[in-house]
Amino acid sequence: MKICLTPLELKKIAQKIVSEARELKNKYEIEPNAPVNYACIFSQSEKEFQVLLEAAEKSGKIIEQTRMGPLFQITPIPTVAGDLQLLKIRLPDKNRPERGDADFTLEHYLDFKSKCLTKPGFALIKKEKFEMIELADKNFNVLAYFSHPPLTEQFGLV
Repeated sequence: MKICLTPLELKKIAQKIVSEARELKNKYEIEPNAPVNYACIFSQSEKEFQVLLEAAEKSGKIIEQTRMGPLFQITPIPTVAGDLQLLKIRLPDKNRPERGDADFTLEHYLDFKSKCLTKPGFALIKKEKFEMIELADKNFNVLAYFSHPPLTEQFGLV
């Protein structure tokens, strides 16, 4: 990893993660036009985390500190799934070798939830203020999530 990362390079990483997560979502025929509402870059080392963090700080402001890394509200980044306003930089985690994840807003979340949880690759994760469904596929280097309510709604960005 370079010592310095420009906001443009950070933007390209986020766009690639959203694009690959959209491919993953669409492989499972999940609302093809569902917009992205959040993305996360998984750093693979402490050094990479610092480089990503510095670039993200130039692209927006921290709106929440989580135990896994800061969440930024950034200047919107155009992606294949709409404008991205929320970007998290995740601390290195040996259990997360993927490059990142993207979270999509589903129009029919409850219907989706009732159908998908019996299928391989899907898992329900309950948080204090929301829940999300994770989609993982070993053929992809990203994860896709579907939060209810979406993070953009939780932070009043819709």
